[in-house]
Amino acid sequence: MMKNIQQFLLGISAITLLILVYTFIQENSAISKVALVVTVLSFTLGMGSISALKSYQYTAWIIVAVVAGMVYPAAFTHWGTIDLRNKWLILIIIQFVMFGMGIQMSIRDFSGLASTGKGVAIGLLCHFSIMPFMGWLLTKVFDFEPEIAAGIILIGSCSSGLASNVMVYLAKANLVLSVVVTAMATLAAPFLTPLIMKLLAGTLIEIHFINMMMEIIKIVIVPISAALLHDYLKTASDEGKKKVNIMVVISSLWLIALPFGLWHFLVSSLLPPEILQSLEVLSFLLAAILVGVLYHQAANYFPKLDTIMPYISMFGIIYFTTVTTAAGRDNLMKVGVLLFISSVIHNASGYFFGYWLSRLFGLDKNSSRTIAFEVGLQNGGMASGLAGGMGKLGTVGLPAAVFSPWMNISGSILANYWRKKSVENEEV
Repeated sequence: MMKNIQQFLLGISAITLLILVYTFIQENSAISKVALVVTVLSFTLGMGSISALKSYQYTAWIIVAVVAGMVYPAAFTHWGTIDLRNKWLILIIIQFVMFGMGIQMSIRDFSGLASTGKGVAIGLLCHFSIMPFMGWLLTKVFDFEPEIAAGIILIGSCSSGLASNVMVYLAKANLVLSVVVTAMATLAAPFLTPLIMKLLAGTLIEIHFINMMMEIIKIVIVPISAALLHDYLKTASDEGKKKVNIMVVISSLWLIALPFGLWHFLVSSLLPPEILQSLEVLSFLLAAILVGVLYHQAANYFPKLDTIMPYISMFGIIYFTTVTTAAGRDNLMKVGVLLFISSVIHNASGYFFGYWLSRLFGLDKNSSRTIAFEVGLQNGGMASGLAGGMGKLGTVGLPAAVFSPWMNISGSILANYWRKKSVENEEV
């Protein structure tokens, strides 16, 4: 039944494609816009009936988001009085995305550090050197305007995302190494990303090192901490659970006191801005404790909740891709082709140098393939969140909206290619 519906939708997409071509020739823009959106939407809904395309459905939804944002930008910037680009709204959605990704992580992932130390060091070195430098180089070659150029350097400076773990799994490469590199890159990002941005993009836009560090902690570390607390509670001892409950009480008292005068008192005490920022991040971390415990209780009642969270993450990514595209539509019309070319070069450089530098440093082929994915695939959500925090979603955030779909496409292609050419781990 489902397959028949999907095939019907593919037929719809073929018909609307013909309508799109005809109305484009006739210069009927109103009908062309509708036909374009219906074509990509119906094809995305129906492509599951084609076995060779099933693994690209998520990428297709990203393309739908980009098309919808380009064709109807006004519909995805404001809903009534609600500004869909509001930095707090973007922050909350990004945190949901990161929390959903964090659910797929485990505290046990960090135990692989002892056995993969060399590979992790190589992965981190390559990731935080090759990609920022290539981003900076591309801005010089294509001469983008400052804020878009800063966005290219930004996505190159972000940590790797969990998409790299998925690609490594599909490619049958070294999954343990991939998970550990992703985890360590995530922990290193609050310091390394602002540092790299200050060095390479400091002349393009104003970079506040401490502000960006705190923002990354809120975007990445806070939601992943909540997810890891849920993982800890699965096997925690009675003593461990008791300590967590004490932390819950302390967190609740602090968070309840904030809107009832505590925060006003702290601000009126003329504390230095850095102290206030630290207290703000502390409040987010305390909130993460509550979220982690509440989610753990909910997951006990609804065991399938963990399997649903990745889909919520996907929805969040589709949301901010649509809003970013809509906000930056005019800029995308000017430099969209150059941004796409840049994304291909940037991504391919990560795969190429990640693999061959790993081989040069003595890693086996499977581990080198893993590092290629860890270097070539960036956390687009983190880049979008930082751009939203700056209030520059339509400029600094634009490269992330273009780079992310291509990273998913190229990663899937490379993973399937290496899967067919799997190799045994050899001693080096």
